[in-house]
Amino acid sequence: MRSIFAWMGGALFVASLASFAFTYSITLGAPAPDDAPVTMPVVVNVTLFSVFAMHHSVMARTGAKAWITRTVPPALERSLYVWVASLLFLVVCWCWQPLPGWLWIASGPMAWVCRALPLLGAWLTFRAAGMLDPLELAGIRQLSGHARQVVFTAGGPFGLVRHPIYLGWLLIVFATPEMTMSRLVMAVTSSAYLVIAIPWEEAALVEAFGEKYRAYQRQVRWRLVPGLW
Repeated sequence: MRSIFAWMGGALFVASLASFAFTYSITLGAPAPDDAPVTMPVVVNVTLFSVFAMHHSVMARTGAKAWITRTVPPALERSLYVWVASLLFLVVCWCWQPLPGWLWIASGPMAWVCRALPLLGAWLTFRAAGMLDPLELAGIRQLSGHARQVVFTAGGPFGLVRHPIYLGWLLIVFATPEMTMSRLVMAVTSSAYLVIAIPWEEAALVEAFGEKYRAYQRQVRWRLVPGLW
């Protein structure tokens, strides 16, 4: 049963990513009618993502993990986290409210640039996830009972910035040839969360791994955007 629960959680995680890809590329690519309301949809959208973000950050902390493992086996802690996060992300995708209007519609060479950059973002995301072990991220590897030794390496995408998966996300959500206001709210809201969460996340990594992570910080200067931050 544990194995089924973990593998189903991994499948749900993949489904949530596929749902986002469909929602962002198709559903949010069509703006709402010009006379549609704006304020309430923005409030709903920001609230939806904030609930997902709060779970994503708070439940990943050491104290929250310790609390969870009082009620579920430690081997299933990550899988439970993946289940809840994936379900919340599906709700975000399915319940995102459309907004009227466009910010930009790129054409010519710029349109091709905006099509190429999300592909780069997807490559960064999958390459970095592969280096971290996708099965561990999905909570499946933990069933073996053998914890992977944590190594912070400045190789591949992790030599570019300390959070290449987040950089990949920025490229995916911002580099679109047709930026509707629906897409813009998701891009801005999610990016604001990353900017807030990264220092908190890095403080937790320093607390957990000490000099090992500090050495990595010295090796890779930029957190999210090379040359900027």
